[in-house]
Amino acid sequence: MTEGPVIFDRALIRDRRRRAAALGPATFLLDRVAEDFADRLAAVLRRFELALDLGTPGEAVRAALSRLDSIGTIVKTDSLSPSGAPRAGKLVAADEEALPFGDGTLDLVVSALALQFVNDLPGVFIQIRRALKPDGLFLGALLGGETLTELRQSFAAAESEIEGGASPRVAPFADLRELGALLQRAGFALPVTDVDRLTVRYASAFELMHDLRRMGATNALRARRRAPLKRATLHRMSEIYAQRFADTDGRVRATFEIVWLSGWAPHPSQQQPLKPGAAKARLADALGTNEISAGEKAGR
Repeated sequence: MTEGPVIFDRALIRDRRRRAAALGPATFLLDRVAEDFADRLAAVLRRFELALDLGTPGEAVRAALSRLDSIGTIVKTDSLSPSGAPRAGKLVAADEEALPFGDGTLDLVVSALALQFVNDLPGVFIQIRRALKPDGLFLGALLGGETLTELRQSFAAAESEIEGGASPRVAPFADLRELGALLQRAGFALPVTDVDRLTVRYASAFELMHDLRRMGATNALRARRRAPLKRATLHRMSEIYAQRFADTDGRVRATFEIVWLSGWAPHPSQQQPLKPGAAKARLADALGTNEISAGEKAGR
């Protein structure tokens, strides 16, 4: 893995996940993503003998995939200590940034709502591609750039008013085009990205923040302000949130953007782009137009 900026406090993320488990986790987002994983993989007409669930919190994804006849053994990695990890099934204690698998050992790698919190996402993609057998599949779901945009804007406005400047409160998330480019750079064939936006409504911003704690998804940025959040700032944030992002019934909206990624480890059997000049039909003929050679101007 290449060295780069350390954005997230990975030890703190693990602590937040343990706290979420003790509080009683909020799993509605993971449950939805897990069902989508099962639907997407059910449409792939091949069998995956050995699959890896990489870093996904909880058991929702592994449970959904275990219902598919096309998937054999499912191994799960979890960065928590054994006391905080699930006990059912095959478990490997490992961090998402350091995969303990040999090259070409896995048929399928899936990951749900975990990889947005790694510091070296390009390096993780490269490790996944290397761990896949030729023609193996990676399917991931990450939180995208529009996630919690309402909370981000409300905090920034409140801190500017009360404290004279904004502190990073919500993690930065990659956008769709950036993630697609990273898959290509990591060596995946046939990369595909798409996005699913979910709007969840809450009685107040405080209810949203309570759910984020139960997801283990509160602020774990290394650049976060270490001083306790002022009560006046928190109160003003809630007011701004209600003013800008409330529906007519008074409930506020929260956006969760889920970016889906898929890519295949290269294999000769996969569809390949044609070499320049290898086409057997002219585009102009297909479109029913006259072809204009390079440098020739179109007539008026």
